[in-house]
Amino acid sequence: MTNWFYFQRLLTLLLAVCLLISCENDLEKVRNLSSKELGVEEGKDVVLNYTVAGKIKSVLKAPVMLRVEDSVSYIEFPKTLFALFYNEKGEAESKLTAGYGRYKENEEIVYLRDSVVVLNFQKGDTLFCDELYWDRSRIGAEFYTDKPVRIRTKTQIIDGLGMEASQDFKNHNIREVTGVITIPTAQFPQ
Repeated sequence: MTNWFYFQRLLTLLLAVCLLISCENDLEKVRNLSSKELGVEEGKDVVLNYTVAGKIKSVLKAPVMLRVEDSVSYIEFPKTLFALFYNEKGEAESKLTAGYGRYKENEEIVYLRDSVVVLNFQKGDTLFCDELYWDRSRIGAEFYTDKPVRIRTKTQIIDGLGMEASQDFKNHNIREVTGVITIPTAQFPQ
């Protein structure tokens, strides 16, 4: 019986060694099993028209648009975007450009960054900033940021921290003005 007992022990030990040798725990493979693969749709030279009751409100153009399906889906404009905003008469009243944009579909907010510029055609006022949010649900204050801004009017350059502005950029409010330079119209740089 002692031979049979030793044989059983040896067989169990060999079986355990075989199981340990055959198991593979590649950490990268385990991570890939648990990660969700993103679905990405890509559009090139995109033109999006936003209308309300059949009237054009804005036109957005971008060389590349990515629609990313994730737990929180979003649309991304990684290579610049350009938007024109129209008044009730269908006339373009302001424009926006940015180096990057992201639209979170569930929040309906557009995040803009990298050389953001908003220009009102009627007043000639121009906003320059590095980061801006665009939220259509904030009537009269669709654009906002907590970051540094510069507004150039026909006779002033106004620097500040934080701002709210209407989408047409006719009305704007800088939260904390940090500097104002007044220049006669004739001497203002073009």
